Amino acid sequence: MPALWMIIASFLFACMGVCVKLGAARFSTGELVFYRGFISLLMMLVAARAAKVSLRTPHWRMQLSRSVSGSIALMCYFFAIGLLPLATAATLSYTSPIFVAILLVLLFGERLRPSAALAVLIGFAGVVLLLRPTLQPGQWLGAVVGLGAGLIASLAYISVRELGKAGEPEIRTVFWFSTVTTALGAGWALADALHLPDGEGLAILIGVGLFGGLAQLAMTRSYRLGKTVVSAAFSYSTVIFASLFGMLIWDETLPLSAWLAIGLIIASGIAVSLASRTRASD
Repeated sequence: MPALWMIIASFLFACMGVCVKLGAARFSTGELVFYRGFISLLMMLVAARAAKVSLRTPHWRMQLSRSVSGSIALMCYFFAIGLLPLATAATLSYTSPIFVAILLVLLFGERLRPSAALAVLIGFAGVVLLLRPTLQPGQWLGAVVGLGAGLIASLAYISVRELGKAGEPEIRTVFWFSTVTTALGAGWALADALHLPDGEGLAILIGVGLFGGLAQLAMTRSYRLGKTVVSAAFSYSTVIFASLFGMLIWDETLPLSAWLAIGLIIASGIAVSLASRTRASD
């Protein structure tokens, strides 16, 4: 079930990516970040009231760590997109599962089965093969920032796991992340020219926030209920959904190498899951 929640989250993140791509021609990246956080914030307020979940947290340090690291990773990702081809920026951001595995070993002393670690690397190889990134000499700043997005995102994912162990509800965790994202996005948006959305633009912005907020809820539940490395590996499926959306919306065609890459990504998620189940049985 935790893996299913991550697959749902990946689909919703891909939907959000479609909205971001559509909105990039209308709004600045700061505005997109702001609406991503603000709409999600409103959603969590309504959800918390309906579910009678208190938004006050006894674990504010962990919530702050998760919210700040997640928001900065999101901003780094947008910054990298501005300097790099989208494929390159996305590939660098998907180094986060590898960093998750490394940090679990270095910070928490957890032991990963060699098969699980190998499966994560295979999944990343599939992402690289699917996106076929290219890096020019003048793009190293964007590459470093994009790689930093993957590293910082891994810190956020581990914080999500620790918050789940502490019993923090998903709504509360996403609420605080959305609050910090809204504040940082507002500051970024005000530093540039603001754009008043029309009907179509408003629909795009709502999609960015709606899909992003629902994806955060599903992702948070996956990390809370399941194993961190398993959930991280299944996050690769976002690339699969994004590729399919590209075919359906923008008539992008996938070569044989891309389908091979998709096979590697799926195999990676299954292999990590099986390795984790074997270790639990042992």
